[in-house]
Amino acid sequence: MSSLYIKNMVCDRCKMAVEQVLRELNLHPIRIELGEVEVEENIDITTATALNSRLSTLGFALLDDRRLQTIASIKRLIIQLVHRPSTAVNQKLSHYLSSELHQDYSTLSKLFSEYEGKTIEHFYIEHRIERVKELIRYDELSLTEIALKMNYSSVAYLSSQFKSITGMTPSKFKALKSPNRQSLDKL
Repeated sequence: MSSLYIKNMVCDRCKMAVEQVLRELNLHPIRIELGEVEVEENIDITTATALNSRLSTLGFALLDDRRLQTIASIKRLIIQLVHRPSTAVNQKLSHYLSSELHQDYSTLSKLFSEYEGKTIEHFYIEHRIERVKELIRYDELSLTEIALKMNYSSVAYLSSQFKSITGMTPSKFKALKSPNRQSLDKL
């Protein structure tokens, strides 16, 4: 059995694409998560090279550096947290990441900032705002409901953070004709 870490897996469609590549290479996935895959087989260098080549055509990459694997795990946990906000209810982001990754938060934070050029908190805020944009575009929830769903303490705080990231209020964003959203793997 082998564990593989894959960069740029940010959604369920990514998981399906990676699964298809694995199956095309006659690998048998046991578990596929964002950024992490377990397969039944032990992966040799030839298979790893072929896999990496196929994945790169889809915008993914195998990670073999332990530090890069940790960064991918941080991103995966944050993306899961943003899309399933009840995952770590009433828990600080730092405590959540530390407990999930079994590492000191200051070590995780330093590593992430070093490689990504931004803090974990900024990455988290960017993803939350992208999710808020998505929910605004759906036009199914009020801003109050979105704030509640995304665990913001108030609509005012959500609006303030939204404006600091996007340069506009949520209402102005909603009034735009074309969505101004970013792909999650570009954040």
